Amino acid sequence: MSAADADVLVVGGGPSGVAAAIELRRQGRRVILLDREPALGGATRHCSHSPFGMLEFGRVYFGAAYGRKLAREAQKAGVDIRTGHSVVELAENGALFVTAGPGVERLTAERILVTTGAREKPRSARLISGDRPIGVVTTGTLQSYLAFHGLLPFRRPLIVGSELVSLSAVLTCLSHGARPVAMIEPRPHALARAPLSWFPTLAGVPFHRGAQIVDIIGRNRVEAVTIRRGEKLETLDCDGVLLTGQFTPESALFLQSAMGIDQGSAGPAVDQHGRALNPRYFAAGNVLRAVETGGWAFREGRAIGRTIAEDLRHEAEDGRPVPVTFDAPVKLVVPNILRRASSLPAAFRDFQLRFLRRAKGRLSLELEGREMWHARGTWMPERRILVPIPAEAPRAQHVHFRFREET
Repeated sequence: MSAADADVLVVGGGPSGVAAAIELRRQGRRVILLDREPALGGATRHCSHSPFGMLEFGRVYFGAAYGRKLAREAQKAGVDIRTGHSVVELAENGALFVTAGPGVERLTAERILVTTGAREKPRSARLISGDRPIGVVTTGTLQSYLAFHGLLPFRRPLIVGSELVSLSAVLTCLSHGARPVAMIEPRPHALARAPLSWFPTLAGVPFHRGAQIVDIIGRNRVEAVTIRRGEKLETLDCDGVLLTGQFTPESALFLQSAMGIDQGSAGPAVDQHGRALNPRYFAAGNVLRAVETGGWAFREGRAIGRTIAEDLRHEAEDGRPVPVTFDAPVKLVVPNILRRASSLPAAFRDFQLRFLRRAKGRLSLELEGREMWHARGTWMPERRILVPIPAEAPRAQHVHFRFREET
């Protein structure tokens, strides 16, 4: 019997963490699943919309029901579930420091998987000026108010953003008796794909592209906002501001550790197996890059759980990581490092790329300066681009995504 508390400690009880824990249990591993919330499910617990679960469980769930399904499946698999436990530090020797109640506990394992997800940027991170009244919230906060407290913080909010979560925010408002005064997007185009991006207009919510908040007005609560559309300023009467999207990985544990984070993704650097710079640590789900669907995170967690189960049969491999580099305006690539191929199954079959802005041009993948893949197109910001990882890529010393912009 190992002196460690478990074979694997999983940090985060959302779709990726639960899927990995179930897969590890299926392969006979001792797993402790830690989550700071009182129940498993992650952000899905307060999503009042569907669809969730079709590919994972063969039926459609609303968010809260999907979260409960995840919890049931983890319990059925025999995962040691510890809710109300917050991890405060990743140690270098396969240990975690965890708070639960008044004390700090040290837990150890052969491998540690971090699946802490992502969060929307709050007002402070968006540098929005103006008064500081009640009624400025993110989508996650709004859905949490409704799901857990039955509170609706406004009736006539302005919605900022046009990602998929922004459309969810519109639906949440309309289904709970709030009528948004408008939706605005600073870019000249919606981030969600058509026809989904047509939803606000079809629902009777004015959608202004190329508009941004200049000022929030209100003493006790939001009374109005000033927005800029081109060179024109206008004031919209409203009683709330709903900030949506602009997700960032919940990667503070890596940031405070010796491993740090990748500057492009703002999450931990991982190789084709989901393994971090310290080979005892792995990461999966939206902590790697913001943001993917619950189903995507579930499948990614399951794949990395399978890889960890195989990795436990060997000593942790510590091959020299080769960075995956890229040209602007590419924002990020995951996996962002590669290690020489081993007997481990690859958790990632594709590189996942995102662009910072809309750009037209030729994107190519080079190994040792030799082009292995290319495509031309108009690449939209924050949309997933998949490029197959060549079999020879883990043996290369130079891996680079080149972009030549065209007018």
